[in-house]
Amino acid sequence: MTDYIIPLLLAGVALFALGKRENVYDALLEGASEGLRLLVSIVPALILLLTAVHMLRASGALEALATLLSPVFSALGIPPETAPLVLVRPISGSAALAVGADLMAQYGPESPIGRTAAIMLGSTETTFYTISVYFGAAGIRKTRYAVPAALLADLTGFCVASLTARLFF
Repeated sequence: MTDYIIPLLLAGVALFALGKRENVYDALLEGASEGLRLLVSIVPALILLLTAVHMLRASGALEALATLLSPVFSALGIPPETAPLVLVRPISGSAALAVGADLMAQYGPESPIGRTAAIMLGSTETTFYTISVYFGAAGIRKTRYAVPAALLADLTGFCVASLTARLFF
């Protein structure tokens, strides 16, 4: 049954549009055009973020910052081994997945570090990516309190993820 959901949905929309005498093709072209305009406005921010993350990882600055902040993470109840993940997750989801995979390869997925990393990946957001995409699409230049509030929410997510891993595993 699930194999037929998408074709049935498309056929249903087409039949509905025919019944209302709407030009579906023009509507699809207009939507595609809007999507391309949105893509053009978002791509520069994405390129900047991905370049910055790659430079941080390649230069070793991410590891140095993680080492420097390890005592702070320990005080917050976050395992110091997950510091690189905590630092990169708000910037890039793909880099965070790579760091999480490295942690799981090094410590094992069933280890406290591996489980904490997995929970962190699932309970936090790529804050700067999300803000740049959505605010850029809406034409908002001044983020005011959005960035600090989102980063505080991420920090809360990291702390609760560590607590969850300790309590339930």
